[in-house]
Amino acid sequence: IGQVQLSDVCINGMFLSYTSYFKAEQEQLKSVVDCILNQKMVDGGFNCRSNRSGAVHSSLHTTLSVLEGFSTYLMFGYQYKANQIHAAIESGKEFILQHQLYLSDKTGKIIHADFLKLRYPYRWKYDILRALDYFQFAGFEWDNRMEMSIGQIMDKKNKTNTWNVPAKHPGQVHFDMEKAGKPSRWNTLRVMRVLKHFHI
Repeated sequence: IGQVQLSDVCINGMFLSYTSYFKAEQEQLKSVVDCILNQKMVDGGFNCRSNRSGAVHSSLHTTLSVLEGFSTYLMFGYQYKANQIHAAIESGKEFILQHQLYLSDKTGKIIHADFLKLRYPYRWKYDILRALDYFQFAGFEWDNRMEMSIGQIMDKKNKTNTWNVPAKHPGQVHFDMEKAGKPSRWNTLRVMRVLKHFHI
């Protein structure tokens, strides 16, 4: 696996997360790490279109996929280019926070309505709960720029202290875990661990 460098940075990030979790040999992951780090953009994040169609602004989708991969990689004890990875995590986190997780840094408007839909499984798609769940997974401290996203999530709470799953992303699945529009165990769990981590 170490000889293959996929062109899609988002896929590379997810690939690194899975292979790190299953404890692949570090030597096999070096080319993947190098490939991702070489795609870091000047605004601190990543974009899977940067090496395909010349994107000049990072993507929340890609940046979060890369951060998840990098954090999992470090948590499982890999050391190759650890300092560069720590720096990339910090700059990527700042890129997400600059957008208050879902707002344009230029207009202040919602970047995409789907960012507020708490879909699960989320596949490669970005949303505010996925970002906040990553922040707690990585052990980040509270930042006031998360507050509006927390408010958006709390507005979706049911009277039973649960959260629904909306219509799901298209694609094949092995089985359908939960029904769209109904209370979701997975979303409720993810929200609860976010609230617990940030003492909300």
